[in-house]
Amino acid sequence: MSNEKIKAELEKYEAAVAKAIEKTPERKHLPEQRLYTPLDVAGADEYNEKIGFPGQYPFTRGVQPTMYRGRFWTMRMYAGFSTAKASNERYRYLIANGGTGLSCAFDLPTQIGYDSDDPISEGEVGKVGVAIDSLADMEVLFDQIDLGKVSTSMTINAPASVLLCMYIAVAEEQGVPADQLRGTIQNDILKEYAARGTYIFPPKPSMRIITNIFEYCSKNVPKWNTISISGYHIREAGSTASQEIAFTIADGIAYVDAAIKAGMNVDDFAGRLSFFWNAHNNVLEEVAKFRASRRVWAKVMKERFGAQKPKSMMLRVHTQTAGSMLTAQQPNNNIVRVALQTAAAVMGGTQSLHTNSKDEALALPTTESVTIALRTQQIVANESGLADVIDPLAGSYYVEAMTDRIEKEAWDYIKKIDELGGAVAAIEKGYIQKEIQDSAYKWQMDVENKRRIIVGVNEYTQEEEPPKGLLKVDASVGVEQCKKLADLKAGKPINKMTKGRDNEAVKAALAELKEACKKDESENLMPHILKAVKTYATLGEICNVMREVFGLYEAHVSL
Repeated sequence: MSNEKIKAELEKYEAAVAKAIEKTPERKHLPEQRLYTPLDVAGADEYNEKIGFPGQYPFTRGVQPTMYRGRFWTMRMYAGFSTAKASNERYRYLIANGGTGLSCAFDLPTQIGYDSDDPISEGEVGKVGVAIDSLADMEVLFDQIDLGKVSTSMTINAPASVLLCMYIAVAEEQGVPADQLRGTIQNDILKEYAARGTYIFPPKPSMRIITNIFEYCSKNVPKWNTISISGYHIREAGSTASQEIAFTIADGIAYVDAAIKAGMNVDDFAGRLSFFWNAHNNVLEEVAKFRASRRVWAKVMKERFGAQKPKSMMLRVHTQTAGSMLTAQQPNNNIVRVALQTAAAVMGGTQSLHTNSKDEALALPTTESVTIALRTQQIVANESGLADVIDPLAGSYYVEAMTDRIEKEAWDYIKKIDELGGAVAAIEKGYIQKEIQDSAYKWQMDVENKRRIIVGVNEYTQEEEPPKGLLKVDASVGVEQCKKLADLKAGKPINKMTKGRDNEAVKAALAELKEACKKDESENLMPHILKAVKTYATLGEICNVMREVFGLYEAHVSL
């Protein structure tokens, strides 16, 4: 692109941005120049078509034309532990201290669809997240939180349909219609088979449930992000940056394929798909990863699926700083790591961000450490200058070269996965798992051989006192949850919102759900799950019905 054409495009772009900025007066104090191009670099005479402008295909420079000149990213702190009451107190604390979105962590039994009183749940209730057994727990979890005003993300996958229905039911009790709800369910089952392990059903019924959610929400909960296609856990399992975006986008292709095969139009649902990236320590590589991922997804949606709407081609992303990069040794060093990871996510153009706390390699975070993590985002937003300019690193020879490299490596993986028959087939054959495992092994060998230095772990070590003041979840939480469940199943009210359930209504709703599960894929399960949830059928009861019909997935690898 010639300099004259750049000038013409820049004039049109600046006029559009000026109108958008008028709607966000809180950011109008910033310096006038908000976007830099080759015109600002001495001697530049061409403009790379792959880079373009923010908010325009292929979205290399960001999905919004104003980015943080318009408004900051959503500061979404991930929290959940112990009981619904304890987690509710943490959520209200975070909102009071400037958090602009909630992100819910659920305990392991909830993540795999078991009630707290199931023998398999013993010892895990409330440990790595909040225990949610029924609508009664969800009512307490969001007590005094207006679901019409807050945006909520829920890290839930196999039983995502059930937790979303609980959320819809709580909102209805608050008088908030479903079409006003904003938030995200992770709902990404393929990465569970490949990297994380909290699956329940085999791939085929799991994909049915996911497309049911797409269809239901497109009609009834249109502002809700129906899936957060997650590279985060793939990276936590040991992948490289290129593998993170390649395997995740391959999963995204599989979800879009499934929805289209179910009869949906791509432009009716693609705009509500979102992604979930990890922010690692290598700041500039992470920035390049964000840029490359937007370019790859835009091309996939436009060329492979024929999407017409620009929003269908936008890769919108939530980011979490890298838990696997935090160390139990010298935990205060983690504050620095998280700050660097935050800078990477911001310069990469994330739409929302969770920052990990310094003590998460040791235990669930304390209130003090969560506050430091939130303040890290606020300092980067308000004091660093990184949010003052749209895409501050564009044009860097290093960043642009890395963007091209990561993009090429990602396309190579996507081509290989296509040759294997797509993401589901690649997972069933063990290809993606093996690639991740090989990368994780190489990383660990580099650390052990000191080819990669981890401060405080394999270099710059020191004698340390055992850490004090860590947050611990008492075993009594499980006992309390089991007692509440016994009372619920006996028809007793267990909180101020619950009148006590009618067990005959529960049986009828579960029987109806079971029959719906037996029907072909044209039968949408969401209305039946919502009906069961409203009778106070438990998570375990609902998932057990689906287990009976769909069966359980058993992991296997055959290369």
